[in-house]
Parts: sequence; structure tokens; C-alpha cells
Amino acid sequence: MSETLRRLHSLLRAEDGLIAELLVAQAPVEASRPAALAAGGPRLDGRAKEYELLIEAIYEGYLLHYRSPRVIRPPEQDLGLLAGDRLYALGLARLVALGDIEAVAELADVIALSALAHGADNPELAEAVWAAGARAVGWGSSAAHERAKALTRAGSPQALASMRSASEGAQDA
Repeated sequence: MSETLRRLHSLLRAEDGLIAELLVAQAPVEASRPAALAAGGPRLDGRAKEYELLIEAIYEGYLLHYRSPRVIRPPEQDLGLLAGDRLYALGLARLVALGDIEAVAELADVIALSALAHGADNPELAEAVWAAGARAVGWGSSAAHERAKALTRAGSPQALASMRSASEGAQDA
């Protein structure tokens, strides 16, 4: 289990509620790409481990909604959605406590835009949204990233390529 997923697992176990009962015995070894990507950025001012943890929490919430979670195994879909909402809230609350309103807004956009992508049956776009959003949290947003978000909101066929370019750090693609 990665250090960050171990920390998330311990944090959720300490809540000692329904979430703790749904935890898997052992999480995967590797942390998510979005968490590691954000944690490597210069915006985080020595708080990379905290950002990595809170992004893992939010990403696990996303996985509970749309894919296969790593840390929590709900016995039914409705319970998974509730657990996912709890993890979204947990990660965002920790981010608010850090005072990083820019990152709160960015991750709120990631949650909304990945939902739009899944609603359009485009999981590739959802993953690109996560990668670009994580990069914006760690490095700051760019004009290219803001355009990619606008294209995603509009349902443009160019959204995927634009979001991928933003996730690679393109400034004015």
C-alpha cells in the first residue's frame, strides 16, 4: 500500500463509522496519478503530503461514483455513491482548512467536469480532466486549461485533445 493510501485508509478507519466498515483490508500499492501529479507542483509550498492525501480522498470519491474504488468496497451502488460524496467532502474540507481557495475551485471543477464527461459516455475525457485539474492544483491554472474546461462544458469534440494538452502543461495550446 502506498504511504498516501495507507494514510487515507487510517484516516477513514479513525472515523469509526460506516466508512470504516467498508474499508478493504489492503489498498493497492500505487497512489493515483492525479495525486502524485499535483503533489509534484511548486504551488504547494511544502505541503505536498497533505495535498496528496486530500486529492487521494477526492479521487477515491470519484472512483466510488464512476469506476472501481481502491480503498473502500461498498456492498451496493447507493452506499458507494454516499461514500463517494463523503470522500469528496472530506478532501475539499481539508483543502479549505489549508486556505487554498483556488485549488478548491479547481477540484470542484474537476468533480463537475468529470461528471459531465461520464454523462457523455467519455471516460477518457474524465481522466484527462483529472490529470489537467491535478496539474492546475500543483502548478497553477493557465489560459489553455481554462479553454479546455470551457470546451468540456460546451461538449466540444475538441475537449479531449485540449484537456490532454493542458494536463501536459501547455500554456497557450
